[in-house]
Amino acid sequence: MIRAYVRTEAGVRVAAASHGAPLIEEAVWVDVIAPTAAEDAELERACGVRIPSQAEMYDLETSSRLYEENGILYMTATLATKLDSQRPEASAACFIVTGERLVTVRFCDPVPFQRFVAFAESHPACSGSVALILEGLLERIIERIAEVLERLGLELDALSAEVFAIDQRHSKASQRDLKLRDVLRRIGWHADLLSKSRESLVSLGRLASFARQQGQALLGADSQPRLASSERDIQALADHASFVSSKVNFMLDATLGYINIEQNGIIKIFSVAAVVFLPPTLIGTIYGMNFHAMPELEWAWGYPLALVGMVASAVLPYWYFNRRGWL
Repeated sequence: MIRAYVRTEAGVRVAAASHGAPLIEEAVWVDVIAPTAAEDAELERACGVRIPSQAEMYDLETSSRLYEENGILYMTATLATKLDSQRPEASAACFIVTGERLVTVRFCDPVPFQRFVAFAESHPACSGSVALILEGLLERIIERIAEVLERLGLELDALSAEVFAIDQRHSKASQRDLKLRDVLRRIGWHADLLSKSRESLVSLGRLASFARQQGQALLGADSQPRLASSERDIQALADHASFVSSKVNFMLDATLGYINIEQNGIIKIFSVAAVVFLPPTLIGTIYGMNFHAMPELEWAWGYPLALVGMVASAVLPYWYFNRRGWL
C-alpha cells in the first residue's frame, strides 16, 4: 500500500492511499507499506528513487544500510514492533530523503508512525517539510522506546518484589515451582523486549548521526540541532537500557539462586535420610547374617538390644547434626 501525504494549511493529509499507483508528484511524504513489484516500479518512476527490497533492508553492513546515491540519502533502521504483545519483533524501515520528499518503506505498521500521522494532520508548522517529517518520525520512535523502557523498569521492580516475597518455608514446593517458572518466563519476555529495544536504539543512533553529517544539503542547516538532540536522546536511552539490562540479569540470577536453594534443600533431605538410616541398616545387615558362630544370636535380649541399637544409631546422629546447626 502507498500513502501519499501533501502539505495543507491544516497540516499534512493523505492525498492518495491505494494498492495501485497513487498520484505522488505533489506529495511531501510517501509512506509505503509492504510494496508490490508494481508499486516499486511506479515509485521508482515517479520519485526517481530505487526502492530497496526487504532482504536488502535487513543487511547488517553499514554501507548497505546508510548510503548516498545520486544525491539521495538511503537510511535503513531497525524498528521494534509489537511491543505490547508477548512476542515483540524487529522490523526494518527505510527512510529515503530526496530534495522534494521523504519516502518511507516498511513492512510493518509500528505505533510511532500512527502517532506522527495523527500529530502531523493537526500541526502544520511541525510537518511542513521533509526535514520536519523525518525528525518528527524519529522523535516519535524514540518516545515509544522510552515508554517501553520506563514500563520495563516498573515491571521489573514489581517482579523483584514478587521474587523476594516467595516464602521458602511456609509454602508448598509445588506452589514455589509454579511461581519460579512463571518468573523465569516473564524475565525471558522482558529480556527479549529489551533486546529488541536496544537493537532499535543502536540502529536509530547510526541513522541520526548519518542524517546529520550527510544530509545537511537536503535537510537544511535548521535540521542539525534537532538531529543532534535526537542523538543525545538515543544515547541517554541506550545508557538507561544498559541499566535495565543489569536489572534483568540480576533478576535472572536471583531467580536461579532461589531454584538452586530449592534443589539444595531437596538434596539435603536425601542426605539427612541417608545419614540417619545408614547405621541402623548396618546393624540390621550384620545381624541378618546366618553364621553359627555368632554369640549374640543366643542372647535372650539380643533382639530388643539390636532394636535399641538401631534406634539409637539413627537418633544420635540426627540430634548431633541438629545441635550443630547443620540441618
